[in-house]
Amino acid sequence: MEALGIDIGGTGIKGAPVDTSTGALLAERFRLPTPQPATPEAMTQTVSQIVSHFDWQGPVGAGFPAIIQQGVARSAANIDPSWIGRDVRDMFQQACGCPVTVLNDADAAGTAEVHFGAGRGLAGVVLVLTLGTGIGSALFTNGHLVPNTEFGHIEIGGKVAETRTADSAREREELSWKKWARRLDRYLDRLEFYLSPELIIVGGGVSRKHDRFLPLLTIDTEIVPAQLRNEAGIVGAAAAAAVAVGNP
Repeated sequence: MEALGIDIGGTGIKGAPVDTSTGALLAERFRLPTPQPATPEAMTQTVSQIVSHFDWQGPVGAGFPAIIQQGVARSAANIDPSWIGRDVRDMFQQACGCPVTVLNDADAAGTAEVHFGAGRGLAGVVLVLTLGTGIGSALFTNGHLVPNTEFGHIEIGGKVAETRTADSAREREELSWKKWARRLDRYLDRLEFYLSPELIIVGGGVSRKHDRFLPLLTIDTEIVPAQLRNEAGIVGAAAAAAVAVGNP
């Protein structure tokens, strides 16, 4: 099946049609800057432009930077707070004239990794983390998503984990890979204790340098770099759309 995947970020909104049986992009990604301010009306128009660019009429999936429940935004990360309480799915459907599935952006990236990447075919509990400006998380059990986890916000030593452990903290504080890995190890140790995952997949831009920090970690759980990287949000959103219309 084919679906259009859209990855909505704080600085850019990008999309492409995807073969949801393989995870392959069927055309070059098309990107537009995220409107500033990122209000519901402005962002909906931008999403509609991406759908129009591909002359798309089939199912659409959108990874959105918020907690999403039944298509409604319950938070607003890097977008205008006026999104909170708005029905994102309904707004996008009305503007695009297509069936739309909306999910949290980290959940979309995780879905791509579990369906087509480092977690493909693995039974049990799989945790996907994106280490960037903050920490995004996606949790799966036997390939099924447990939506809207916010494991970047757990407290360790009285401090929110992502403020000390995200890749932005490493850069901001000019930490060596060894010092940052020690922080990351402590954070992952807590998640390992809470969740007992079979596998942890680490994504985000820093995953390109995984050889600098993954060997320094001491947790028992197998931990591997993400495979899809910049395409993960698009592919995962498209895969979620395919499942929603009954064609996984």
